[in-house]
Amino acid sequence: MIFEYDASEEKCPLPLVNLRLLLKKMQKDDLCILTIADKGSTEDIPKLLNKLGYLYNQSLIDNGRVKITISSK
Repeated sequence: MIFEYDASEEKCPLPLVNLRLLLKKMQKDDLCILTIADKGSTEDIPKLLNKLGYLYNQSLIDNGRVKITISSK
């Protein structure tokens, strides 16, 4: 399953909290595609993913928006 979450209009900590909920729903072979723009989120979310051991790819889309694709553990 692919979970898509556009949090580009939301401010930290809301994207971080909602991402934690999505990560709990993810099963083997699932993906989560997250879009964020808030400076706090762009710093905190990769730290969280590293801490929890998730594999992810991060890319700059435009105007400071970042897309993060997260693989399930």
